[in-house]
Amino acid sequence: MPATDLRPMVAADIEPASVAMAADDWGDRRTWFTFAVGSSACHPFVIVDRDGDIAGSGVATINGTVGWIGTIWVRSDLRRRGLGRALTEVTIDAAEAHGCRTLVLVSTDQGRPLYEGLGFEVETWYRTMEAPDVPPDAAPASGSDGSSAVRAATTADLDDIVALDRRATGEDRAVVLRQLVDPEATRVIAADGNVRAFLARAPWGGGATIAPRLADAMALLTARRMATVTGRRVRCGILLENLEGAAALEAAGWTEAWRAPRLIRGDSLDWHPEHIWGQFNHALG
Repeated sequence: MPATDLRPMVAADIEPASVAMAADDWGDRRTWFTFAVGSSACHPFVIVDRDGDIAGSGVATINGTVGWIGTIWVRSDLRRRGLGRALTEVTIDAAEAHGCRTLVLVSTDQGRPLYEGLGFEVETWYRTMEAPDVPPDAAPASGSDGSSAVRAATTADLDDIVALDRRATGEDRAVVLRQLVDPEATRVIAADGNVRAFLARAPWGGGATIAPRLADAMALLTARRMATVTGRRVRCGILLENLEGAAALEAAGWTEAWRAPRLIRGDSLDWHPEHIWGQFNHALG
């Protein structure tokens, strides 16, 4: 491995890391790194080269006993030198040190041999679906009882959201949800005073969407399409197990943009992949 320093990311690293990743065609990660550095659920790391420049990143997110490994990036001129493995191992160590018995990640084609060499196995696949915005005069979104039930979340909904999310994902994402759920960015469908579906947007653009009922999921996603700036496309993420959801999305004009494998290491999860319709990102779930 070349002369580098692998250490926890700090606030001063956010800007240079974001600039380096953008220059390497990884998009703008400033908002995500700002969240990761400030969240007790996240443990971000960077690699610094001999010149003091950021050359790699990785983030471990702790969701109870489940750890997500993500944002594993190595600058293009330093790849194939063991840095990706070092970043993956340090994030794994951080997750396991905090009691994680299950590790989850979403892999690129290039990274998959590394992860499988570290004991990860393909569990299923994410399908990223996208659709154009819909006209503002389109029919209002309706819940599974036929009513127009999508509304802004309130602080009183948070416990229901956390419980609904735990049943769907098999993870305890309470820390992350309490940071990201707010009336401006979260929509819910409720009945008899209980939340039965939610869509929580993140400031960097992702959106965790949980809906056990197909009609509720479609209502939330339609509401999101109606709120999107005209001309922009909307994305959601489903698992391969959600065959009914895939058919409904395609009938509503959604098409698959790309898919990627979800890998797991450790204990199996008691979860419901068919209830999941979107992710914050692939380092949070």
